[in-house]
Amino acid sequence: MTEQNKTSTWWVYFLRCNDNSLYAGVTTDIHRRIDEHNNSKLGAKYTRARRPVSLAYLEQVDNKSLACKREYQIRQLSKVKKEQLVIDFNHG
Repeated sequence: MTEQNKTSTWWVYFLRCNDNSLYAGVTTDIHRRIDEHNNSKLGAKYTRARRPVSLAYLEQVDNKSLACKREYQIRQLSKVKKEQLVIDFNHG
């Protein structure tokens, strides 16, 4: 494990795509990652076809392992429950 992995804050996020779908991901730098999704080949194939994307949900997690587990959990939610997370995030 590198020093960066020990000290970095990890984020689980949803992006709202231009077709109104949601994309879930994890990162240590949310601003860089959104820029990558919108402007570079480093963005996910899914989002490259659905640009522009915007941040819809963000959750701080302590480490990469927990971030990946949480991303998996929220990907398993129904569309209605995912949308409720977004609503709660934006009105919290």
